[in-house]
Amino acid sequence: MKLKLIGILTSVSVGLAAALPTAAMAADYPRRDIMHIIPWSAGGGTDAAMRSFMHFAEGKLGVGINNRNVKGAQSGVGVLQLMNSRPDGYTVGTLTWDSAITVPYYDLVPGYDTSRLNFIGLITNHATALAVRADSPWQTLQDMIATARKYPGKLTVSNVGTGGVWHLPALDMADKAGVKVRHVPYPDGSGPQREALLSGETDMAVLSLSSILPSVKAGRIRILGVMADKRSDIAPDVPTFKEAGFDVVWGSFRVVAVPAGAPRKAKDALETAFAAVFQDQDFLTRSRETGMGAAWMNGADTTAYIKGMQAKAFAMIDDLVRRGLLQKK
Repeated sequence: MKLKLIGILTSVSVGLAAALPTAAMAADYPRRDIMHIIPWSAGGGTDAAMRSFMHFAEGKLGVGINNRNVKGAQSGVGVLQLMNSRPDGYTVGTLTWDSAITVPYYDLVPGYDTSRLNFIGLITNHATALAVRADSPWQTLQDMIATARKYPGKLTVSNVGTGGVWHLPALDMADKAGVKVRHVPYPDGSGPQREALLSGETDMAVLSLSSILPSVKAGRIRILGVMADKRSDIAPDVPTFKEAGFDVVWGSFRVVAVPAGAPRKAKDALETAFAAVFQDQDFLTRSRETGMGAAWMNGADTTAYIKGMQAKAFAMIDDLVRRGLLQKK
């Protein structure tokens, strides 16, 4: 399994992109525009990151890519629509951590099974962040924890759904820090979650760096810590939870898939085009500026990665349920 971060792309992938001009990837595919399902609401981190990526992918494929937001069931509604789409290569969809972990674990959507998909590649991968408003009295993670210990159960922290990608890190954070906080779900995505933080509806938010970076640059949001083994390249001044003495490491990802049974020529053309986006300097610049956490992993490695993440995450959730920190629905 090889995760190629921006700026660390291998010579093999560079050579492949150069040797296979995207216009000649498949003589008869694609012949028309492609539909891209985004299973979260407009305005969130996934919406922004994947619209940007697909804009660059259009140039490699030579056809338009029409984005459609289909929200609901912590991404389950949109991904189920992808699963049920005609497997002709003209419908693709983004999956997030919740799509691969939360929805199948809790059986949120009947008929949902990630084995009904073929993965084309991983597009982003980055650590989880804990954010507060810029006018918050907490300057550091330790400041927040001190307040939480003084007022147990009073502080609120948002997520995008119980048992989901941002809820589990928040539970882990509270457990490791020995505090009690109130968890507030915003199942429509990080857009509403971010707005709730800015409006003062919640005290904190656990979410992705990419979804709040514009607000951080605008001086409206401050990041107290990132849940990673090392500091983020896009927020190098923000300490990790480990630096503060808490072994809390969590991350998220975005992958693209097609319905199982899609033609091999379509899957190959999509994979080659997506890989070529990571050779585009304009895309690399945009991804650094927006902090989308851009990365590339091919279809075979992405499939193995998702299976490994499912095994690991399901075991983590089982443990949280056993300890009474999370209720299984």
